[in-house]
Amino acid sequence: MICQVIESIRQELPQQTHLVAVSKYHPCEAIQAAYDCGQRIFGESHVQELMAKHDALPKDIEWHFIGHLQTNKVKYIAPFISLIHAVDTPKLLNEINKQGIKNGRRIPCLLELHVAQEESKYGFSLEACEAYLESGEWKTLEGVQICGMMCMASNTDNEEQIVREFRMANSFFSLCKEKYFPHDDNFCHRSWGMSDDYPLAVQNGSTLVRIGTKIFGERSY
Repeated sequence: MICQVIESIRQELPQQTHLVAVSKYHPCEAIQAAYDCGQRIFGESHVQELMAKHDALPKDIEWHFIGHLQTNKVKYIAPFISLIHAVDTPKLLNEINKQGIKNGRRIPCLLELHVAQEESKYGFSLEACEAYLESGEWKTLEGVQICGMMCMASNTDNEEQIVREFRMANSFFSLCKEKYFPHDDNFCHRSWGMSDDYPLAVQNGSTLVRIGTKIFGERSY
């Protein structure tokens, strides 16, 4: 079943868009089943759970951290994490930089944009993100690589609103690419779209869709 769903999703995605199988709260057996179908990118949002799965599962998995990351937990995932999706403050980026240097790595990161209507969502406002990029502080960070942007759309059935938010994030990504990263091929990722809205995200530039429930079913705990 897992294989069939993954294959079905892959067929829907354009070549430049990659599937992040969101495996948080699901057991290693389910992840191994997806791995056996050729899936290599998995998304987790709890550090302790991620570390246990990293130790138990094949070493060529690309682990993406997709949740809200506390600064005091960065050190635990810094040695192996492939991409941190939700960098929502300069303070967090500075800590990732510090741990990246300690581990002799440039840790790939995405800046999280707050484009949804819910106040509960994390992320930079577009104004704050542009102000940060304009400041140039990020250019001194040798332990991180800013690889693009991430957002979550509002939790709503209103497709027009969801499209408007993805479009806003996509336009802002393009503006920042042109202004701050014109010659940096690493700045290429747009992480938006989940199980319910990924077709709309793909239409609006997404290169990483984060899909869990559609693949693995409801969370097991």
